[in-house]
Amino acid sequence: MKGENVRTSIRISFEEAVFGCKKEITLNLKDTCTKCGGTGAKPGTSPQTCTTCNGSGQKIYTQQTMLGMMRNVTVCPDCGGTGKVIKEKCPDCRGTGFVASRKTIEVNIPAGIDNGQSIRIREKGEPGIGGGERGDLLVEIIVSQHPIFRRQDLNIYSTMPISFTQAALGATLKIATVDGTEEYKISPGTQTDTKIRLRGKGVPSLHSRSSRGDHIVTLVVQVPTSLTAEQREALKKFEEAMGSGTSSHSQESGRKKKFFK
Repeated sequence: MKGENVRTSIRISFEEAVFGCKKEITLNLKDTCTKCGGTGAKPGTSPQTCTTCNGSGQKIYTQQTMLGMMRNVTVCPDCGGTGKVIKEKCPDCRGTGFVASRKTIEVNIPAGIDNGQSIRIREKGEPGIGGGERGDLLVEIIVSQHPIFRRQDLNIYSTMPISFTQAALGATLKIATVDGTEEYKISPGTQTDTKIRLRGKGVPSLHSRSSRGDHIVTLVVQVPTSLTAEQREALKKFEEAMGSGTSSHSQESGRKKKFFK
């Protein structure tokens, strides 16, 4: 029989998930006992045929029911289904045929892997029974959250605050990406919630190394919460220059009164 699969998990950073990395994990794994060769019997002895099931590994029960005679087959309780009974157990493995030890395994994590996905490493699980092949090691990937970036499929999303002056006059922004800082020039009159698409700055595809998502940045115009007297005066002059003085406020107020009337 093939050995059982072993499941574990490993935590990586956002950037490691984007670009891929190598990690080492240490596990307790079983190996065939070298002293008894996996038989579980003391050296110089050998397992004997189970007298309860005559080596079949099964126990058959027959009982009378309303529908007639019913035949039930279960695993033999004395040999556990192996068909063999160990009279003298190996002192190293205590009759199990296996010994456990700490092992370090290197895991190659591909670029573009997402949170919750698993990597299968062949034949790194539990040993097989009766000469069967080893099971597999399944490593679940847990990606830590990033303070700035958020991922959806192959795209990366982030938010960038800009000042009122930058939005009104235009500016060259320095935007943080997983590849480093990227410069992007915004036009005068940029509005809040404007979205910038940086093509090819997202997450690589697991299926195609040449394919990569985009980085989408949402610009948010910040309104100052505290102003000096000089700044207040400058804003008042700006408002007057824009033609939004007292007269326009009065007209607007009159329209509102007329509407509610």
